[in-house]
Amino acid sequence: MLHLGIDLGGTKIEGAVLDETGQILFRKRIDTEQDQGYEHILSQIKKLYGILEKESGGGRHTLGVGTPGTVSRVTGKLKNSNTLCLNNRLGVNDLEILLEIPVLLENDANCFALAEAMNGAGAGKKVVFGVIMGTGCGGGLIVNGQIHRGLQGLGGEWGHMSIDPSGPQCYCGSRGCVETYISGGGLERAFFESFSERVTVKVLMERYREAYEPARTFMAKFFSLFGRSLANLINILDPDVVVMGGGLSNIDEIYSTGVSEVRRNIFSDELITPIVKNKLGDSAGVIGAALLGKKTNNRSDHGTQIL
Repeated sequence: MLHLGIDLGGTKIEGAVLDETGQILFRKRIDTEQDQGYEHILSQIKKLYGILEKESGGGRHTLGVGTPGTVSRVTGKLKNSNTLCLNNRLGVNDLEILLEIPVLLENDANCFALAEAMNGAGAGKKVVFGVIMGTGCGGGLIVNGQIHRGLQGLGGEWGHMSIDPSGPQCYCGSRGCVETYISGGGLERAFFESFSERVTVKVLMERYREAYEPARTFMAKFFSLFGRSLANLINILDPDVVVMGGGLSNIDEIYSTGVSEVRRNIFSDELITPIVKNKLGDSAGVIGAALLGKKTNNRSDHGTQIL
């Protein structure tokens, strides 16, 4: 049986077909085009699924979908998504009606963490925390190979810990969330507010490495906040490994200066927690989405119908 996955991002929607061993047979990305609204996003999902189904040869397959946010136990619809038009609208039933197949819907950061725990940098570890630092900040917790969602589906949502109640307004309604400070979007916004100049993270890091003083000062604050935020997380969970993902995980200094700041803030006389870069790259999310079907198909106690 093949396992299909769709990773719904704010900019791109990625799809993949995996074989029974977890190897990628096919990958495809299309634009989300979220500015055109909710119905258009649904049409893009359907378009991509059609491509994946064709590539799978029309045979029996599972489908997992990773989304920003989580499904509310109250409404059955998505909540806490930074693609705001999905909130209170998208649910499992909507996707199953749209695609005419049973769908396993999961938080995208959980999908990332699952993929890295099973096939990536966290393989063989009991407790794996996956961090996504991209446009936003997310996280997923894997315990004994299973996603730990928590009672309210909030497991891993470290990006919305408030570290400064008087800080920047977050889309979630709170202020000073981790995401507003150490995500890619948060970095670019904060630099503009400080220096009235819009730069990408790439340009910012180039200036930092060239010893441009405003960039050096600015990034010193970033690494300090990263260290404090991740130390808080490790103090609570004490995981066997932290796997970094998202665009900011490609910053080499995260694993030197950033880890030093974690060490400085942790509630211990040593830091032995490995803080490592992902192994599966920017496709970890879609791999994890596809693996949802593989894991479910291998569990006899799960009631979801698998085609």
